[in-house]
Amino acid sequence: MTSPDTVKLADLCDLVAVQVDPVEHAGSLYVGLEHVASGQFVRIGGGAGADVQSSKFAFEKGDILYGKLRPYLDKAVLADTGGICTTELLVLRAKAGVDPRFLIGVVHAPRFIEQAVAGTTGVQHPRASWAHISEFELPKFDTHEQKQIAELLWMVHDAITACDATIRSGAALKRTSMRELFTRGLKGEPQKETEIGQVPDGWTFERLGDVAEIEYGAQAAVANAIDPTIGTLILTNVNLDLDGHINLEKRRYYKVPEAHKERLSLRKGDVLFNWRSGSADHVGKTVYFDLDGEYTYSSFILRFRPHRCVANKYLFRWLTYLRINGFFVSQRNVSSINSVYNASLSSTIPIWFPPEDEQNDIIAILDAIDLKIDLHRRKRAVLDELFKTLLHKLMTGEIRISDLDLSVLDLETKAEAAE
Repeated sequence: MTSPDTVKLADLCDLVAVQVDPVEHAGSLYVGLEHVASGQFVRIGGGAGADVQSSKFAFEKGDILYGKLRPYLDKAVLADTGGICTTELLVLRAKAGVDPRFLIGVVHAPRFIEQAVAGTTGVQHPRASWAHISEFELPKFDTHEQKQIAELLWMVHDAITACDATIRSGAALKRTSMRELFTRGLKGEPQKETEIGQVPDGWTFERLGDVAEIEYGAQAAVANAIDPTIGTLILTNVNLDLDGHINLEKRRYYKVPEAHKERLSLRKGDVLFNWRSGSADHVGKTVYFDLDGEYTYSSFILRFRPHRCVANKYLFRWLTYLRINGFFVSQRNVSSINSVYNASLSSTIPIWFPPEDEQNDIIAILDAIDLKIDLHRRKRAVLDELFKTLLHKLMTGEIRISDLDLSVLDLETKAEAAE
């Protein structure tokens, strides 16, 4: 039973389950689970009613489309127009006096997700039910405070969306720049056709094995994972991101045998190459190692260390360019389980490179683009943490909107708009 200071989700919205035949709504927007991203307030795409079959739910602009399948995925969006949706989305309609922009915040709140998950049924395909989530309790907010909370949450949400757009455009710029830099160079030279496509006519050709030392990582690294107090942090495939970053969210430790310490110890400037993976597009993931401290690397990673002609970071950029353009996928050996690009095959990778000064200029251009992308990645991480904190503390009443000084956020929003 709710107290005078709390309400249930059922007090804020109704479940609307109007089933329709998509044949009769061929021209309508269709929203499936694939069009709803985790943690986002708005859909990321949509289909057409003409492209789907079986009964669907009808929804209106302003309805909340809540993903009941695997509620821990945190999928729910505010409908920006009417349409039809999969029956895996519950259609929730705000009651009179309830701001739908506030309601979407409620169903994304961490405590709500916890309750939804706790009440799921089904093992392989756990689903939340309206009967369970409708009992979710939260503090009672008047219409004015609902609006204020909604405005704050949407301000941060929109800032995150803007960061994502900048990151995507930066990544697209980097891909375009790499293609231009590695096919045309910086000196306006004529081009020539090679096994990897066009390159500037004056560039030098070598095979990777002729310009760099190639080493395998530690065998059975995961099986030998041990306590960090007596081991070295080991980089495995999961630590190498497709965007060229080293991701340390998952950490494992390995006691490096004394006899192999020199071979297995990483130093700044090493280039790490994912040579074996169950996913073909992950073969050839390459990162530039520039971390402080002691690190080693696992057996599915090759360590390249240039010893002449080619700058370390240029090699990193070149190998990334080859992967993005599908070179490793087209050349790899394939077994029934893994895509393989081992040390022997890696030694034959073609390396085209300009003189040292042009290598450095290419590195500088791509570093500058990465710097901007990384800046927005860090900003997004801060905003994401702020967003989660606000969702939790506002929806539990731990803090009230009147307690917050929003002038700083207002100034930042104006600065973003000006930029």
